[in-house]
Amino acid sequence: MTARPALEIAVTSPAGARTAREHGADRVELCVALELGGLTPSAALVEAVAAEGLPVQVLVRCRPGDFVHDAEEIALMAAEVRSVIASGASGVVIGALTVDGALDTVAVARLAEAARATGRPVDITLHRAIDQSADPVATAALLPSLGLTRVLTSGGAPAAADGLAAIAAMAAAAPGVQVMAGGGVRPADIPALTSAGAAAVHLSAKTGALPRRGGKWIPLGAGGASAEQDTHFVTDPEVVAEARRAVDAAR
Repeated sequence: MTARPALEIAVTSPAGARTAREHGADRVELCVALELGGLTPSAALVEAVAAEGLPVQVLVRCRPGDFVHDAEEIALMAAEVRSVIASGASGVVIGALTVDGALDTVAVARLAEAARATGRPVDITLHRAIDQSADPVATAALLPSLGLTRVLTSGGAPAAADGLAAIAAMAAAAPGVQVMAGGGVRPADIPALTSAGAAAVHLSAKTGALPRRGGKWIPLGAGGASAEQDTHFVTDPEVVAEARRAVDAAR
C-alpha cells in the first residue's frame, strides 16, 4: 500500500502550530518573516512551537534575497542549525547556491554536518533555493549523495501546480529523498501534485491578521504602504482542514 502523503504547514507562532495540529497537519515548518520568504526564528520561538507537540522543521536562512552565501553567512547558519536543534527542532530546512546557479554542495554539506553533529537523528530538507537553481532536476539528483531527507520545491515554477512535470522528474532523479510540493499550493492542487509524485505537500495556509493597533499608524519600513497592509500572517484553520481532507482523499 502506498504511504499517504504528508501534510506540512508553514507557521510563524505557537498559535499557528496549534491550529496546524488541531486541524490535521503531520508536521510544521517554522520560520519568521513569511512575507520575505522566511527567515530563521529565535531559539525561544522554536522551544515554544516544539512544545505544541508536532514535529518542527525549522527554516535556517540568515537573510532575505538570493541564496548565494559567503563564508561568514554559512558559519552563522551552521551555528543557527545547532541552536534550533538544541531548542527542540526535529529537522532543519537549509540551502545555498553558487553564483552560476548550481547547488553549493560544500555549503550544504557543512550545514548538514552541523545538523548531524548534534547527536540525535534529524531531518534535513533542501529549501526552495532549488527553484532558483539553473537546473532544478539536476540539483535534486545530487541530494541522495548528500544524505538529505527531503526537498521542498515548486518544480522551478512560480507555483507548484505549474511545475508538475519537473516535480515528477525530481522524484525519479532523487531516490530515497521525499519530494515535497510547495509554493502557492492550494488544497485543490493536492490531487495533481501527489499524482505527479509528490510524497508530501507544504502550505502556508496563511491569512492576514486584523491589525490591533490603538494609536495612529506611521510607516516603519517596508511592511506596507498603508495601515491595512501593515500586518502579519496567521494560520487559517479552514485552509488546513481542507488540505487535510484533500491529502486523505489522495491516499
